[in-house]
Amino acid sequence: MAKVSARTARWAKWAAVPAALLVSGVAVSQASYSAFSATTQSSSNNWQAGTVALDNTDKSASATFAATNMKPGDVGAKCITVTSTGSLASAVKLYASAPASSSKALADNIDLSIVEGTGGDAACKNFTPVSPSKPSYTGTLASFGTTASNFATGVGSWTPTGASAETRTYKITYGLKSDAPSTTMGGTASLTLTWEAQNS
Repeated sequence: MAKVSARTARWAKWAAVPAALLVSGVAVSQASYSAFSATTQSSSNNWQAGTVALDNTDKSASATFAATNMKPGDVGAKCITVTSTGSLASAVKLYASAPASSSKALADNIDLSIVEGTGGDAACKNFTPVSPSKPSYTGTLASFGTTASNFATGVGSWTPTGASAETRTYKITYGLKSDAPSTTMGGTASLTLTWEAQNS
């Protein structure tokens, strides 16, 4: 057997290195193409907020109530129809935007009753109370202005579904107490009524 020189052995040793790298590169190259992949998409996604919206039949600049020259025992009523056109289920409450403005304690001597129902014109003709027909509020004008002062303390049980436009009629009855003192003569009282809907 021929004897291999030291120089030839060294050459063979270094020549083996690139050959090993070449084999390794081929293995990596082959591995990088060995996996399958697949994707799926759900495109054109959109989001839109729902709405709560209210409207009423008495939007004119004039006051809903303009009772004048009242005397003890006088009673009157007015019906206001409120429409919900929002797209979300909600709860509607009625409250006073601020305490009743009053002189000569007239607000303390005016009784107020609020009943929810359906139908009825401004004079409450053909008004039908909802069942049960228990009034949403009974008390004085002054008390309503302080106890029902925001949504949380407001009155009413109406809960529109948001599926379509819905209406609710509010019959508001007022009267000057039969025992109102003479000191209330010439007195005045005013109150702003607010309906608010919040989604449920």
